[in-house]
Amino acid sequence: MPDTCSHLDALTDIKQPRRHVCEECVKTGDRWMHLRTCQTCDATLCCDSSPNQHASKHAHAAHHPVIASAEPGERWLYCYVDEAYAEY
Repeated sequence: MPDTCSHLDALTDIKQPRRHVCEECVKTGDRWMHLRTCQTCDATLCCDSSPNQHASKHAHAAHHPVIASAEPGERWLYCYVDEAYAEY
C-alpha cells in the first residue's frame, strides 16, 4: 500500500448512506453481506463478499475511487485505485 493516497487526502466530508440497503440489489431482489458508500456520488452498494459485488463494479465502471464502510460502528475508507485504506 502507498504511504499516501491523493484520493483519500482530497476528501473533506465523509458521505453517509442515504438508506441502509444495496441500491442495485434492491432492484433485482438480491441479498448482500455488507454495504459501502461511494464518496463521489453517494451510492450505497454491496461489498466484495456479496454475490454481486456492486461497490467495486461501480468504482471501476464509474471511475469513482473511494468508498466508505456503511456498516454501523465502522469508520474506514478504501481507495480502489491506490489500494489504500484509512480510518476516520
